[in-house]
Amino acid sequence: MSARKRIALGFLVSLGMAVGIGPLLIPLPPLPDTVPPQELADPDSRFLAVNGLMLHYKMAGQGEPAFVLLHGFGASVFSWRKVMPELAASGTAVAYDRPAFGLTERPLRWQGPNPYALETQVDLLIGLMDALGVRRAILMGHSAGARVAFQTALTYPERVQALVAVGPAIYAGEGVPTWLQPVLRLPQARRLGLLIVRELLAQRGDALIRSAWHDPRLVDAETIAGYRKPLRVENWDQALWELVVAGRPSRIDDRLEEITVPVLVITGDDDRLVPPDQSQRLARALPDARFVILPNCGHVPQEECPEAFMQAVRQHFNFLAP
Repeated sequence: MSARKRIALGFLVSLGMAVGIGPLLIPLPPLPDTVPPQELADPDSRFLAVNGLMLHYKMAGQGEPAFVLLHGFGASVFSWRKVMPELAASGTAVAYDRPAFGLTERPLRWQGPNPYALETQVDLLIGLMDALGVRRAILMGHSAGARVAFQTALTYPERVQALVAVGPAIYAGEGVPTWLQPVLRLPQARRLGLLIVRELLAQRGDALIRSAWHDPRLVDAETIAGYRKPLRVENWDQALWELVVAGRPSRIDDRLEEITVPVLVITGDDDRLVPPDQSQRLARALPDARFVILPNCGHVPQEECPEAFMQAVRQHFNFLAP
């Protein structure tokens, strides 16, 4: 073997060791001041075991129609606080924390289906509706929560009365490619993933929150505190990584013609996370959809522009109380 080949081989071996062992040498300190989710509960918090998972939810109102609210990535029931009372004035409003978020249990080991997979989240939603006696619901999904709502409409169409898609992440954020999932489960990838998750949410979370608003000056201390509270839940970083690894392409966009219930698609004109043209494209692809774009509003119109948001919802569902 020539000297050049030996040098090249030595470099490849060293590079492989650096990639394979290096991440394991990066210190990963334990998360400080984390507690079980029940210790962070609000006065109106409720907990319910659904399909073996302790689910955190809030509920207001009674009777029909029933609205079930699904938050987006990095959010929780907190993101529905400004519109839930008005929805509850016309029926029942239920908001819950999806797996890996809010105050819902964050299992790291499980037997049976992966609790963070999309299909399992759909069954969790149906299990919650069953436990609360909700036969059919209007599913209101924000961002990634809209994907769960749409998949539910495809899997259990008899349980869905209508859909409200808010800044819906249907054409984006479909998860990692199938071939990459085994790599992400390696100890080295997990270590790097946890560091990235902590950096993204714990260190840069405030900036990400403000980027979802058209006017970041409206993001007050209460909003920051509401979004950051779940970061005090034990194992929040590991659960979030499990959610990332569990994500895989669902191809909902290939089945949109099967969703025949009425759909209201709402977006802000300054949504920089899910551009308005994606929401408009979604509305055009659905058999029965109405598209509403709210001026001077970002990715979270239910928080930044709640009055305009509810006006659009009332106009679409004329049975709602004024």
